[in-house]
Amino acid sequence: MKEEKPTRSYLASTFSCYCPRCRQGKLFKHKLSVKPKRNLEMYTNCVQCGQPTEIEVGFYYGTSYVSYVFGVALSVTTFLLWWLIIGVSFTDNRFLYWIAFNTLLLVGLQPWLMRFSRSLWISWFVSYDPHWRENPPEDLGRTNDAQMNNW
Repeated sequence: MKEEKPTRSYLASTFSCYCPRCRQGKLFKHKLSVKPKRNLEMYTNCVQCGQPTEIEVGFYYGTSYVSYVFGVALSVTTFLLWWLIIGVSFTDNRFLYWIAFNTLLLVGLQPWLMRFSRSLWISWFVSYDPHWRENPPEDLGRTNDAQMNNW
C-alpha cells in the first residue's frame, strides 16, 4: 500500500494548531480573540480523525511549563537583541524601555503561546498516523463509564 504524504509537516501542524494524528483537523474551536475563554476552547475529538484531544483529566497542566520556557526564551532573546541594537544602561531609561517592550510583547503573544504550548504538548503524546482513515484512534488512558462500571 502506498504511504500517504502528510498535508502538513510536524512543525507546520504544531505551530498552526492542527491535530497531530491526521494533521488536518483544527484543535481549537475559535480563532484567536481577546476573549481568553474562547481562545482555549478545544474540540473534544478531532473533527477529521476522531482523536481525543483531552487524553486524561488534567492532561494540559504540563503546558504551563512549556509556555513558561517559551516566555523565558523569548525574554532572553529580546534582551540580547535589545542589548546588541540599542544597548543597556542603568543610568538612563533604556533598560526600563526594554522591560516595557518585553512585557507588552509577552502579554500580546500570551494567547498564541498558550495555544501553541497545548498543540506542542499533545504532539508529544500523539504521533502522526498516515493511515488514520483505516485505523481508529488509540484510547491513551481515558476511561469511559463502561470501564468504570466494571471496576
